[in-house]
Amino acid sequence: MTLTPALRDATFRWIADDIDPDARMELQRVLASAMAGDDTAAADLADRMSGPLVFGTAGLRGPVRAGRNGMNRAVVIRTTAAVTQWLRFHGQAGGIVVVGRDARHGSADFHRDTAEVFAAAGFDTRVFPEPVPTPVLAFAARELGAVAAVQITASHNPAADNGYKLYDDGARQIVPPADREIEAAIAAIGSSLSVPRSPAHTAVDSGLLDAYLDRVATLPRGTARDLRIALTPLHGVGGAAAVEALRRAGFTDVRVVRSQAAPDPDFPTVAFPNPEEPGAANELLDLASQSGADLAVALDPDADRCAIGVPGRDGSGWRMLRGDETGPLLGAHILSTMAEEQRPNALLASTIVSASLLGAIARGAGARYAETPTGFKWLSRAGDGLVYAYEEALGHCVDPDMVRDKDGISAAVLAADLAATAKSVGRTLPDLLADLYVAHGVHLTEQVAVRFTETAGIGAVLARLRAQPPTELAGVTVVAEELLPQVNGLRLAGEGLRVVVRPSGTEPKLKTYLQIIEPVASAAELRSARGRAEAKLAELRAAVTEIIDRLRH
Repeated sequence: MTLTPALRDATFRWIADDIDPDARMELQRVLASAMAGDDTAAADLADRMSGPLVFGTAGLRGPVRAGRNGMNRAVVIRTTAAVTQWLRFHGQAGGIVVVGRDARHGSADFHRDTAEVFAAAGFDTRVFPEPVPTPVLAFAARELGAVAAVQITASHNPAADNGYKLYDDGARQIVPPADREIEAAIAAIGSSLSVPRSPAHTAVDSGLLDAYLDRVATLPRGTARDLRIALTPLHGVGGAAAVEALRRAGFTDVRVVRSQAAPDPDFPTVAFPNPEEPGAANELLDLASQSGADLAVALDPDADRCAIGVPGRDGSGWRMLRGDETGPLLGAHILSTMAEEQRPNALLASTIVSASLLGAIARGAGARYAETPTGFKWLSRAGDGLVYAYEEALGHCVDPDMVRDKDGISAAVLAADLAATAKSVGRTLPDLLADLYVAHGVHLTEQVAVRFTETAGIGAVLARLRAQPPTELAGVTVVAEELLPQVNGLRLAGEGLRVVVRPSGTEPKLKTYLQIIEPVASAAELRSARGRAEAKLAELRAAVTEIIDRLRH
């Protein structure tokens, strides 16, 4: 790619307006190489200036780098200035704003800039001075009645990324049209150099962390506490808080993966710091096996997601449960401990790409169920009486009155409660999952994600699929259903089979979510029913993979 005059001039203007001298030098070096005829540098520069970043599933996320299309101080300052204008427009000037951060590269600078812009704009700005789990920030925002809260985090994204997660006055993630309104306000902000900043912010009361931990400690429904837990925060900021939350709840036998215990923005032991990724939990499962644990817990780096590992039935090796296995287990546990007269008012929720099993469980218990678009910004608004919500990507909201978002720490405590209760009567989580399958059918799900180097390719594949959707998958007749305008995706459904295709909201991936449901006649027939379901899922996976590959090329 060659450098165009328009790209060159836009880069010069950005450099002149950038508040960060290090970022200016970084972009100057790339521009100089591009001007010298380096095609690779020109392509890099075009990508850096192709932005701006847009609000996705959970706010802004992108690589930490100079330019319009990156996470850097200029972008953070201009974004925060726009948020202050948006808040004023909605009559919330001068209200409380809470700002927190994780321990990623750039987080400390972005955190300081965010707080200073809010303070200069006249907001009562409270900051967590040290890295903090995202659920603790969400809890603080709700406790303080904040008009907004910002967490600087890229959650489970690769080490090169950072992000800006925005909560509204209900301590929930923002939803349209707020995202588009803020983006329009960003576009109208001038140079980051011209945005006022002030250090006139205050530290969050340290008692709020204690209040959060005390609340989490009340979540267990049972009295059993005989449980050995292996835990990893995956180099993130949730380890100490999770161990303390479990201790206060009565679970004191917790072993932490030593190599992953301390926050480390380079995430040196994992390729991707996401418990969903193959291999990410290997060290955790090794520790669980070696220490004779009953339960394994993996948090993602900002501790808003929780993955559960269990020993296999009949003494076989350890494995991580899918979100679509943990979710129904926790939902059933919550319902089973509610008084029968409370259930008709109780609402459980999951998303259009999550397993259908939670809905079957809710209906079987006489409770209500809602299905929402993907993301906790929608799950948190599922309806009145919400008692539990989950998404297949390891997000669980087990106490909506405490944190109206996913919370890996509270989910870990509730999972420990369920595992200890089961252990006290000689049972395991896989045993309980088998019970759900016998009652409601085997529900097997899987995600096939295809990574793209350019997001334009994702849209092209999805457009081709919409134009010519398949009419049969794995021998089952399917009907295509357009999910717009709520979700940019397509659903293909037939008897006992479902596929949802959509772009990721946080990464350059096209995701396909597969589900097979196989009826179970009796407990004795469960093994053969599961075998049939696994064979059908493999056939479906192959069919969908072939279709995506063909449409991609």
